[in-house]
Parts: sequence; C-alpha cells; structure tokens
Amino acid sequence: MVKTRFAPSPTGNLHIGGARTALFSYLYAKHYKGTLVLRIEDTDIERSKDEYVEDILQGLDWLGIKWDEGPFFQKDKMDTYREYAFRLLETGHAYKCYCSAETLDEKRKTALTEGRKPNYDRICRDLAPDDAHRDRPFVIRFKGPVSGEVTFNDLVRGKITFRCEELDDLIILRTDNTPTYNFTVVIDDALMEITHIIRGDDHINNTPRQILIYEALGFSVPYFAHVPLIHGKDKGRLSKRHGATSLLEYKNDGFLPEALMNYLARLGWAHGDDEIFSREDLIEKFDLANVGRSPSVFDMDKLSWLNSHYIKTLPEEEIAGRLTPFLETLGVNIKNKSMLIPIVINLRDRAKTLKEMALMAEFFFCDDFPYDEAAREKFLTSATKPILEDFYNSLAALDSLDEGKPKELIEGLVGKYNTKPVNIIQPIRVALAGKTVTPGIFEVINILGKESVEKRLKKAIESIR
Repeated sequence: MVKTRFAPSPTGNLHIGGARTALFSYLYAKHYKGTLVLRIEDTDIERSKDEYVEDILQGLDWLGIKWDEGPFFQKDKMDTYREYAFRLLETGHAYKCYCSAETLDEKRKTALTEGRKPNYDRICRDLAPDDAHRDRPFVIRFKGPVSGEVTFNDLVRGKITFRCEELDDLIILRTDNTPTYNFTVVIDDALMEITHIIRGDDHINNTPRQILIYEALGFSVPYFAHVPLIHGKDKGRLSKRHGATSLLEYKNDGFLPEALMNYLARLGWAHGDDEIFSREDLIEKFDLANVGRSPSVFDMDKLSWLNSHYIKTLPEEEIAGRLTPFLETLGVNIKNKSMLIPIVINLRDRAKTLKEMALMAEFFFCDDFPYDEAAREKFLTSATKPILEDFYNSLAALDSLDEGKPKELIEGLVGKYNTKPVNIIQPIRVALAGKTVTPGIFEVINILGKESVEKRLKKAIESIR
C-alpha cells in the first residue's frame, strides 16, 4: 500500500511551496487509495514555535488536505533517535568525533582558501578507543563509504547517481544529544513505513546520505520523487516580491481553497490541456509520471483568474456564506442576511476575491457612508439636486418598490430633463452608494429596498449646498 508523508518544520508559516508538496503527497496517496501521514519536524527547539504548528494545521485544513495519521512530533521521540544513533556506533557504521566547532570552522576556511570542498576530513574516523577521550565532548558521525556510488531511480527525474567520495561523514547526533535532520527523517520514515517520499528538489543532495543510513540500519529504502521548486516570473526562487508566500495569507486575501488547490496542482503537473480540476478530478488523475522536471512559475494573474472562475461557478449560497467573515472584518453588521445572495449574484462577475467582493458590497449595509470626494463634486451639485429631489418624491409616493417602477421613474426623468440616462443615473448612484462604480442601478435599488433608498436620497439632497 502507498504511504506518503508531509513533514514540515514549524520554524515559520506554511510556505506556498510546502503546501504544494503536501498537496502532491496527498493526491498521490489518495490516487492509490493509500495513507498520508503528517509529521511535524520540530527538533530545532529554539526556532520551532507552537504558533507555526497551528499555522500549518490550519493551512492544510483550509486547503482541504486531510491527513490519515498524525500529527506526530519529532520532539517526542528523542530517545528513539539516540537509540538508533548508538546502534550505528555499536555496529561500526558510525563513530565519535571529538573535533571542536572552532577546529571544524578553521578546517572549513582552509579548504575554501585552497579551492577544495569544505568536507570534514574524517580525522576521527579511525581513532582507536582511548581513555584519554572519555571525558571529552563528541558528536556521532555516520561512517559512509569512501568509494563507490549511490544510485536511485527518482520518480520525477529518473536515474540519479552520486559518487561516495563526494559525500562527507555527516553528524547524526550533536554534542547536546540532539539528532540532526538527515538522521531523524530516516528513522521516522522507516518506522512509519513510508513508501514514497515526495519533496522539493532542494533535498536531492540529502538523498544519497539518507539511503546509506537506511541500508546501514537494515531498513527498506523508499521511493523518492523530487519536485522542482516554484519560481517567480523573474525566474528567481519564489519570495514575497512575487506575492504572498504564506498559505494562510491567501485565505485572508479572499482566495477560495478550491481555486488554490487547483492552481497548486497545476504548478508542475499537467493532464493534457485541462486547467480546471475539482478535488475528485485531481485524485483520479494525479500521478508523478506527469510532474515536470523544470521549475514552475507562480503567476498571480492566473491564480486570480482561476479564483474568479470558482467565485462565478460555485453556488451563490456557498459564496454568500464565505463572504460573511470578510464583511464582518470591515465592521459590517449584517442585519438582513437575505441581501447576501442577490449581492453575490450582482458582484460575482466583478470580484476576483472575496475580500474584493466585500469591499464592493460594504455600502449596501450602511446608510451612513462617506462620499468619494471626486464623485460628490461631480454628481452631487446644485445642478443635479432637482433630479434627486424629483426621484425622491416620486419614489416616496409609491406604496411599494415593485419591479420595473424605478426604471419607469428614471425614464420619466430622462424625458423631463431632456438628457441622457447616464446624467440621471450617476447622481442617483452616488447618492445611494457614495461612488460611481456599482452593480446596475436597478439592482442596487432592489437590493437596498425602498426605505434605505429614500433615506440615502434624502441625505444626499441635504448634503448639497
């Protein structure tokens, strides 16, 4: 059975690249009816924060990535890592290194000065047990082979080979008895019986070292799939200058999880020329064979287009429910929730995000709003005051705001003042919304209702000096 894992480090917010790795791991597991494990790699005690753990959990939940096992925390398994480190020591696959940090730093500088790779020189590798060293601090290093090759078949990149002489003897247990990344991931992936490891291609150089540890401990070696990193349009590694990098920033900016899941899946993976995929489509069609080898380019314009597609096509009731928190963030008190669905219907073709839609819709919920200064100076004037007064008086004379009545009134004013419809509509629009761009004027009037329209018209008339 396929078993994948997503193993983020809680030293920062969940990055958009990490979210894509989680998504690929999730889709691959579900495609083969397998299992996804969530593991929090928090052995970096100083930098790991509970707030980042919460950010990871909330981000995955919002995106719709459901894990089957976990979350497991590495900090709870320190004794297990130490046990396996000393097991390698006992079997001759590891050794104690007594070199101080200062000595290693000096050796590194010397190697760089001489044009050599700053690999550890293995000076402690063949030291005989000596009582003179007994009380000295030490690290445990893995004793890798000094010749030969490590080869593995990457499920994205194909056959990859490393020469062993290029690999140094990495530290697996520090002087303070804390394990290192390349060691803990092997122990966890082996004990959790992970079959497929999907991760960014910045981990490729770690893979041969990890394979050697698997083999030294007698563990089965899993399959590896290294996915190219995400770049910005300038071909540089994705950063804040290209847009938000934290997953939950997209939630807060009003993007829909369906849109972001769809977009992230297409960053490096393709299924013909198809662009729109539901979660079910992705699970059915996703496979590593169709993941490309070149870096993907993050395009905010394309994400915005995709998000607007989902805003237009998801049920309006669903969008109305998701819009509510964004309105509340603006301080809007939604007294009449029946307004929400007609608002969504009228704004869904205009707004690319829920945040944008909330800003467009804010004026519907508050009769006392400021006017855009340029709109006020142009459309709320002594010349337009009679138009607004006539419309107000005609509207007030109606028993109810029947469908078609506002249109009749405005057409009457067009004839009375012998002018274009826009010269009647724009002053009314600014009076009702405080701005010149809204949905159609008749839709605005119908959504606001007779009482609110009258109140706003009266306020506008009284504001004209």
